[in-house]
Amino acid sequence: MTYITIEGLHKKFGTSTVLHEIDMQINKGEFITLLGPSGCGKSTILRIVAGLTDASSGKIHIDGQDMTGIQPKERQVGMVFQSYALFPNMTVKENVAFGLRMQKMNPTEIEKRVEEMLAIVHLTEKADAYPKELSGGQQQRVALARALIVRPKVLLLDEPLSALDAQIRKKLQADLRMIQQQLDMTMILVTHDQEEAMAISDRIFVMHNGRIAQSGTPTAIYTKPKSEFVAQFIGHYNVFTRPTLEKMMGTRLPGEATKFAIRPEAIHLEQRAGDVPLQGTAKQSLMSGNVIRTTFEGTSTFLMEQLHQGEQAIRIGQSYTCYVAQEDVIALS
Repeated sequence: MTYITIEGLHKKFGTSTVLHEIDMQINKGEFITLLGPSGCGKSTILRIVAGLTDASSGKIHIDGQDMTGIQPKERQVGMVFQSYALFPNMTVKENVAFGLRMQKMNPTEIEKRVEEMLAIVHLTEKADAYPKELSGGQQQRVALARALIVRPKVLLLDEPLSALDAQIRKKLQADLRMIQQQLDMTMILVTHDQEEAMAISDRIFVMHNGRIAQSGTPTAIYTKPKSEFVAQFIGHYNVFTRPTLEKMMGTRLPGEATKFAIRPEAIHLEQRAGDVPLQGTAKQSLMSGNVIRTTFEGTSTFLMEQLHQGEQAIRIGQSYTCYVAQEDVIALS
């Protein structure tokens, strides 16, 4: 069931247009990610949904209600930012309870709700601690709990994990997804981190220059990019022009597409039935965790990724014939 509808959203700042006729439909309980580089308009969408910025034109409906003219505090929308914005003179439980106290809720009910929320974000033992006594990850959990405890219709997250180190960020990504599913909460996340978007989203809207370049499930976005921008932003895709790739493969490619993309992990050294060749000389290998990324130079430069198996099979400076299945050659629009 469609819970949030964004229709014809357009935004100009002076003479600069930052959003071009954005249309989105979000279901209740979905985890949506707006993914794109800085300046593409994703945070502007969040601010318009929250009522913090006015749209130049377009409509937003939340749970069937037109948000035109509705003040931020009346929209039942929560928001979590990169900066934690906690009250330094309040304990964890006091920070979390703040919104309920503003609503003048019964103290007994507040205490019960705070205990439940601290358990959800795994901070029960830190209830009486002050923000300065917490790690960055713990402070962000407090900010999340404070936003969730008032039970908003939708929670907006504007790059909330980008200031944290990699290990803590990955742990909080998993926790955020678990909390979202546990509460059946509709959430919209803004990030420029494609791995983060892939890890926790139901659907991703890839944005470019104020427009939605492509939307779909993480699997669909990754395996079937529609444009060169999406292919290069969403991963480490190799992108080739038709003449270059046809020369490398020694074969005519079907269709009318002028550019093609190949995932680096789809390239391999052992020939299989139906494979087409890619010739190149190994120029550089870099290990990232359990993956070895090797750059080859031939008619065009391309990247191959292999799982690390204890020793490097490819020798720098040596020429190789690599292979890729025809179905892994993706035509771009």
